[in-house]
Amino acid sequence: MGVWYFIQDQVPGMRWLSDLIGMVLSALGLDVEGQVGGSIHFFLYDVLKIAVLICVLIFAVSYVQSYFPPERSKRILGRFHGISTNLIAALLGTVTPFCSCSSIPLFIGFSSAGLPLGVTFSFLISSPMVDLGSLVLLMSIFGVRVAVIYVILGLVIAVAGGTMIDRLHMERYVERFALSAGSVDITAPT
Repeated sequence: MGVWYFIQDQVPGMRWLSDLIGMVLSALGLDVEGQVGGSIHFFLYDVLKIAVLICVLIFAVSYVQSYFPPERSKRILGRFHGISTNLIAALLGTVTPFCSCSSIPLFIGFSSAGLPLGVTFSFLISSPMVDLGSLVLLMSIFGVRVAVIYVILGLVIAVAGGTMIDRLHMERYVERFALSAGSVDITAPT
């Protein structure tokens, strides 16, 4: 387990960056244990760490998204039935959109394509809540155990929410434009 904690501390936790910034500030004559030096160290370390993590995560998520265009997601979801469809939709939500602004058009596309409302809601609940970005950030801040628990609970909430919406037959409350919107199909990149 020592190797795992070392990797977690050095890669997503970026302990090396903290040490580097501490050495640079000490070379400039600041006491990183004092209030001013500690505040500057904290600010520089967190700004750089978050900037690097977000840039890497946006690149990784964009790369993963290129393999899951709406057309492919609809084909995958169309193969399953029952609660397994909700689970697959929630899992697809974790790897496709990065935020809710891109989830809504996919939700409308899924609804207009005729997928069950509960399945589309499992996707819609999961996509902004449980994504690769939050997983990596939670791992770097709180550790693997908390990140895995968060992902599992997020998937359970997404599946339970979609299943409940499906069982309550909430289709009548969906705006008509969402059910009859034009297709969002795009040609999948080769």
